[in-house]
Amino acid sequence: MKIERISRIFLFASLLMMGSQSASAQDLLARQTPIDRKVKVLDTLMLRKFSQDNEFDALFDTQEWGNERVHNRQAQLPESYKINLRNFCMPTTSRVVTSNFGARWGRRHEGLDIKVYTGDTIRAAFSGKVRVVKYNRGGYGKYVVIRHSNGLETVYGHLSKQLVIENQEVRAGDVIGLGGNTGRSYGSHLHFETLLNGIPINPALLFDFRAQDVTADVYTFRRNTYASESEEATRLRGKQGNGSYTPEEVRGVAIPTLKPAKEQQTASVERKFHKVKKGETLSSIARKYGVNLKSIYRLNNFNAKTKIKPGNMVRYR
Repeated sequence: MKIERISRIFLFASLLMMGSQSASAQDLLARQTPIDRKVKVLDTLMLRKFSQDNEFDALFDTQEWGNERVHNRQAQLPESYKINLRNFCMPTTSRVVTSNFGARWGRRHEGLDIKVYTGDTIRAAFSGKVRVVKYNRGGYGKYVVIRHSNGLETVYGHLSKQLVIENQEVRAGDVIGLGGNTGRSYGSHLHFETLLNGIPINPALLFDFRAQDVTADVYTFRRNTYASESEEATRLRGKQGNGSYTPEEVRGVAIPTLKPAKEQQTASVERKFHKVKKGETLSSIARKYGVNLKSIYRLNNFNAKTKIKPGNMVRYR
């Protein structure tokens, strides 16, 4: 009887101990559960893992991100990360940088300012998904944020018109808006940012607006050398001189010869866009507006193999 009683006590104590451990494990899991399920911060360790030899082509698709904030102030930059810059499109044909990345007027300027005129075409730099389409009166004005599979996000600020919607898939070169002067702006221009893990990095490291090209097929970000590389990038590809420029430099075209009056009149025609509906093709859009299909190709940087989807914006004039 004594042995049986001792066995029962031992069994009861074991069960209590297991229950306590189970509860402790549950408490630990509860503490580790994200409080905000709408915005999940990218894990820096995950970034480091992917940065060794890979691009995280589908990493963003596995994360739930909100559309309220542009930057991720709680995040950290990875030690190193390879950014694929292939299959890009310059966001504007303008070759004029009017303000550099970095300290400006006692505060931090987190992008490049590129001179554009109100109504100028602004395009997606890479293929991706539109995360934010909003208006900020005291800052960006009308702006768009796009997430790309190469690990970057790009920000386009001070637009006069936004031509995309949140969660829309876009391709590099798609028209996403028109240049403008909205928000905290002193003259029409494009404010262009590049974000890595939600943190702004100098766009001059990646884009050469004067050459209308990227700086390399692949740029390797290294946290320990970033400051010196950013400074050198600004020296090579940032604002130059006193900010004077010609309309030809801004438009990204050669200085024109004297044009016939008819051509000069055509150049001043207001840009017009069509939002693609289900079942429409480039040919049907051209017929609808009485324009040449080749003209639509030229205006949108399309070709005969280009496919359009509902919601895409197509310039027809």
